[in-house]
Amino acid sequence: MAPSVWGYSRIITGTMLGGILGFYVMHRVETSYKEKMKERLAKYEAEMNRKAELDQQKFLKEEIRTDKAEILSDS
Repeated sequence: MAPSVWGYSRIITGTMLGGILGFYVMHRVETSYKEKMKERLAKYEAEMNRKAELDQQKFLKEEIRTDKAEILSDS
């Protein structure tokens, strides 16, 4: 009877420790993935803001050109 009790306790202990280890590993993977995604999102937002500023500057330059062209054509 003692060998079967020892076997069951080993199986139960191994299952519990394996579950804890698996949970810990997945937790670490998830937090690392979230940090990577936050960094990628920050880079993406910075790039989009930079593009928006460039588009706005380009639009303002074209608007000034058209205003000058209208003034010159009116003269």
